[in-house]
Amino acid sequence: MRLSPLPTLLLASSLLASSVFALPQDGAKVVEKKAEEIQEAVVVIPRDSPQVEALPEASKIAEKKDEPKQQVKKDEKPKPPKEEKYFNEPGTNDETGHYDARYFKGLVEYEQHRPALRLLIRSYLTIFRKLEVETWLAHGTLLGWWWNGRIMPWDYDLDVQVSHQTLFYLAEHHNRTMHEYKYVDEKTGEEATKTYLLDINPSHKYLSRLQGMNIIDARWIDTSNGMFVDITGLAEREPEKEPGIWSCKNHHKYRTRDLYPMRETEYEGVPAMVPYNFDRILTEEYGVQSLVTTEWLGSERMGQGRA
Repeated sequence: MRLSPLPTLLLASSLLASSVFALPQDGAKVVEKKAEEIQEAVVVIPRDSPQVEALPEASKIAEKKDEPKQQVKKDEKPKPPKEEKYFNEPGTNDETGHYDARYFKGLVEYEQHRPALRLLIRSYLTIFRKLEVETWLAHGTLLGWWWNGRIMPWDYDLDVQVSHQTLFYLAEHHNRTMHEYKYVDEKTGEEATKTYLLDINPSHKYLSRLQGMNIIDARWIDTSNGMFVDITGLAEREPEKEPGIWSCKNHHKYRTRDLYPMRETEYEGVPAMVPYNFDRILTEEYGVQSLVTTEWLGSERMGQGRA
């Protein structure tokens, strides 16, 4: 697996201290299809193929060379360039705000929403593992894993993280690549195929959040309906001021010792990775009650948690 370029000692401790975090016995009952029952296959479509060349662009973020340089008076800081949003959604509420506008064809019906999310995360985790790219569960997706190894009933999206260095690797080698994912339909039992797009935001290279229009660094997008997995990169943005503190552009901060060594586990029936001190990360983001309260928005979390 391609690991983040952390210090040698940290990587050595990761290899020595990694542990397997298995699902509880009752967790297996809630997974509709066992991993071994799902026949998976991955086909990477070359970037120079007509199918990829015809992909619509999310936006065009580029410097205009013909524009005159900004005149800056002495002792006056230049204003940052106007930032354009790369990823766009058809709306801003919880429903329409979780689709990529390029592939949006209407809201996915409630009965099909969770199965579509399930295929999104299964395909993402499976293909990234085949590509040997390190990634781990984050935010509400991590909380769902803590409770029962599954997506929460009220979730509209999925969140994962990678290192800032991994983003550069993905941008150079896998940006705007299409991936076919074969699976067994849970209702019909027949084999089917979905195509997903890995799209890297050109603004991933900036450590600063600029005007906050591009805090999402990349997305894994279902081309059949526009649903996606949000991918954000963690970096030591102020190593001199805050050594050992990693953060994303949305101000979520993590200690190196809380992230590494990563734990091997399972999520929605496929192999996954979670941060080492997942409980501390979750309580700092959502509070202690998030690991205690068994209901939220009228739905049960289902599961006993990992206390």
